[in-house]
Amino acid sequence: MIPHEAFAAIALVAVGCDGVLDKDESSALRIQLAGRSPYRDLSDRVMAELFDGLLARLRQLGWEELLREAIAALSPAQQETALAMAASLVYANHVVDPVQEKFLGAMSAQVNLPTERSNQILDVIALLNRDSLAI
Repeated sequence: MIPHEAFAAIALVAVGCDGVLDKDESSALRIQLAGRSPYRDLSDRVMAELFDGLLARLRQLGWEELLREAIAALSPAQQETALAMAASLVYANHVVDPVQEKFLGAMSAQVNLPTERSNQILDVIALLNRDSLAI
């Protein structure tokens, strides 16, 4: 797996590990990748082919194995960004279920970052997504 496939795989696992891909998650996935290299330069057809292949691998391997392979293909700096992006995607629909919590725990344990840094990233993303003005 090459880095741009791995990064997209992590994004897909973040929104798909629970077996449900809702409208908010799908939209957030597109937004997260659309402004990044190399995705912004890929045609719709190439992006569709990329995700078709990743979906097939997700179904074949399961999210845990796809995540493991994807993390291994990224540098530590890319892993750090991927963790923040994945956490942001998990919070996209403002509902974090147990499978998504398990995913974030597994990812933070596997990335090549100090535990404190991984926890800091997850805490900040959770804070940014907290609906603190809700009555």
